[in-house]
Amino acid sequence: MGEVSTIGLDIAKSVFQVHGADVDGAVVIRKRVSRTKVLEFFSTLPACVVGIEACPSAHHWSRELQALGHTVRLMPPSYVKAYLKRSKNDANDAAAICEAVTRPSMRFVPTKSEQQQSGLMLHRSRQLLVRQRTMLSNAIRGHLAELGIISAKGRNGTAELFKIIADEKDGRIPAAARFSLDVLARQHAAIAAEIGAIEKRIHAWHRSSEESRRLEQIPGVGPIVATALVSEVGDWNEFSSGRSLAAWIGLVPKQHSTGGKERLGRISKQGNRYLRWLLVTGAMAVIRYARQHGTRRLWLAHIMERRPIKVAAVALANKIARMAWAMMVRGEQFKEPRLLPAA
Repeated sequence: MGEVSTIGLDIAKSVFQVHGADVDGAVVIRKRVSRTKVLEFFSTLPACVVGIEACPSAHHWSRELQALGHTVRLMPPSYVKAYLKRSKNDANDAAAICEAVTRPSMRFVPTKSEQQQSGLMLHRSRQLLVRQRTMLSNAIRGHLAELGIISAKGRNGTAELFKIIADEKDGRIPAAARFSLDVLARQHAAIAAEIGAIEKRIHAWHRSSEESRRLEQIPGVGPIVATALVSEVGDWNEFSSGRSLAAWIGLVPKQHSTGGKERLGRISKQGNRYLRWLLVTGAMAVIRYARQHGTRRLWLAHIMERRPIKVAAVALANKIARMAWAMMVRGEQFKEPRLLPAA
């Protein structure tokens, strides 16, 4: 039996499963290790390749094992699934990870630093609070609609509803209903204040990051989008091209081609949903401005004429991702397109 060279580590909350193989693929280690004993166990092993599924706490364990001298490779769980044999359990999962990490065609997830994860926590917290604020707004609108009180869409309409709730002289709202609505309104205000505090932190981080400030030069990219890109992408050189980055985010058409016939559909739900949502939202802002004031980007004007606005927004978001990759990899600044003279 040879020396272990590859390990598949199935991580969990309390008990981890280890599956180790030598250079010939023969099984050398197959055991369960408690969470408190993981680092002690790996400190006794020679430097080897450790495969882990990119799931919660994977980046933490990747950093810890790399500090011990091991080479850690994180993989998307959906890519490891193809190597799972028969029943699913911890031992079989670890064996599948050990086999998948040796495949030359396997795609790996770069390990995020603590700074990147801290930045992402700000974004995730903001996203959660924004969702809760939207839920509260919808609840208040729905309750008041039952009493025949309707307002305009958007923040201005919601602000009008808050004034109605605060006005105790308004007889359209019964006392019991006003109590409930006042609770929701106070909760909405508290969440809005917390969102503002998080956004201040994000803006401060944005001002301190040279990469983020450079990305903000792209139309449709503000401090929120720029810091999210810096946190999520990390090492821009991990992507061979701008199209690879756009595909990783999920801004390319879903393909179902066979027999030499290309069939391209709408974008799929795969990829980084948060970045895709931010980039498409930023693209929509650029398109709204272009519809009112015009644009120097002739290709954008042409696609807005030929395709629906949402399709044009996805195409522009794809373009923004490609421009961001080119700027970061080449160390360039954003360059405004020059308006060519008519033929």
